[in-house]
Amino acid sequence: MQVAIVTGASSGIGWGTAVKLHGMGMAVLGVGRDAGKLAALESAIGDPERIATLAVDITAADAPRRIVELALARWNRIDFLINNAGVGSPKPLHETDDESLDYFLGLMLRAPFRLARDAIVHMKPGSAIINVTSTFAMIGGRRGGAYSAAKGGLTALTMHIACQYGAQGIRCNAVAPGVTVTPMTQGRLNDDLFRRINVEMTPHTRLGEVEDIASTIAFLCSPGGSFINGQTIVVDGGWSSTKFLSEHALTSVWTKPGE
Repeated sequence: MQVAIVTGASSGIGWGTAVKLHGMGMAVLGVGRDAGKLAALESAIGDPERIATLAVDITAADAPRRIVELALARWNRIDFLINNAGVGSPKPLHETDDESLDYFLGLMLRAPFRLARDAIVHMKPGSAIINVTSTFAMIGGRRGGAYSAAKGGLTALTMHIACQYGAQGIRCNAVAPGVTVTPMTQGRLNDDLFRRINVEMTPHTRLGEVEDIASTIAFLCSPGGSFINGQTIVVDGGWSSTKFLSEHALTSVWTKPGE
């Protein structure tokens, strides 16, 4: 039985990924900050033999050790590490203070680096690490700031791991979601400007959903993805790779702010 660690598992993409991997027959250790939400995940999966959770701040000094030790204590192996935990709503460079910079880098670059470092020494050939990055790691994004810096660093880390450990049979890839409908983005979808930038510029009939991202991660953990290494799969409906504008955007009357 294969074993996967999923961070940020208490909601959104992490929750969906934990459920998806469990459905593939894996044992899953779901990691997050909210013990109540993690308990709900355990209840939803309903399989005490193949689901465990750990409420921990992954930026804490002892977090990687605690996560790895629990996975090994329960199942004595680690096959997949899904570095998913993250936070949104960044600010532009000139508005970002040192505290915010350290928080974003700590959560979305330093923490996955440290967890991968502790986990990889226990991983065998056929194992893999999947880092959840962002379209903002692929293109310049307004208001990206520290978020873009962290996700860009995670992309570079992905390629290093793929090169350094690929010959040992340990793969590493990234999944870069576009705007995905999750509790973290739900509030911003009510903002007209945010919707214009994302909905009107996506050459698809909808925005991304948790299932889209979870299924891509699951594929990278499956035999079908076993020769994919050092890659980023962008899941954004074409938002980052096209210059699409919807018919509504093309036919709208443009006005200056304040008019």
